[in-house]
Amino acid sequence: MKKLLLLLLIPIFSGCAELQDIAGQMPNGGYGVSNVEIGLGLRQALNFGIDKQVTKLTKEDGFFRNDLVRIGLPAELQKVDKTLRDVGLSSLADEGLKVLNRAAEDAVKEATPIFVTAVKEITFTDARNILLGNDVAATTYLTQKTTTPLYGKFNPVIQNSLDKVGATEVWTNIINRYNALPLTSKVNPDLADYVTNEALKGVFTMIAIEEKEIRNNLAARTTGLLQRVFSLQD
Repeated sequence: MKKLLLLLLIPIFSGCAELQDIAGQMPNGGYGVSNVEIGLGLRQALNFGIDKQVTKLTKEDGFFRNDLVRIGLPAELQKVDKTLRDVGLSSLADEGLKVLNRAAEDAVKEATPIFVTAVKEITFTDARNILLGNDVAATTYLTQKTTTPLYGKFNPVIQNSLDKVGATEVWTNIINRYNALPLTSKVNPDLADYVTNEALKGVFTMIAIEEKEIRNNLAARTTGLLQRVFSLQD
């Protein structure tokens, strides 16, 4: 009866400091699942998200053909795109958009180990609270904890990828052509910064998809550990 009452109270305090005190009164993390198992289960769910969903982004057109994460143009370059199309340079504009996505696809291959390391650093205390959170609580936690350090590691990879896939050359040509047109204001965007931020958004979007699936679809809990841990939030 005490455990049932505690479980009924948890949603009221979800996200608050009181949640940790209440959850701490639940033996073995609740219904025979230890806090260690809860931590391992959430790490496993995030790792599945990285392995199953993020790897899709590393394939050719992994970003470009995925409506959820396709990288569009920043506001500053949208006018460049429109102007080029207006003067008959649509093919050049199309290539410029594609190579930005190619750079992100190439970079994610290098960055996946960074995400795996970040997942390992989730503490068991954090994991227990995350489990009782919303459908993307684990992804949100990962985003908050890792975006800044990931940016620092991801940005030079993106810069190298822009060079590797020819995006730097393509966009230098595009910007030079645009800047040479009469009556246009000059542009010089930081493409590496923009693509880095967009690529990170895409990665977290795909991890969230897998987290939602595991939380809401029993069939997606493909291991005994996932089944035990996520039964607590059903």
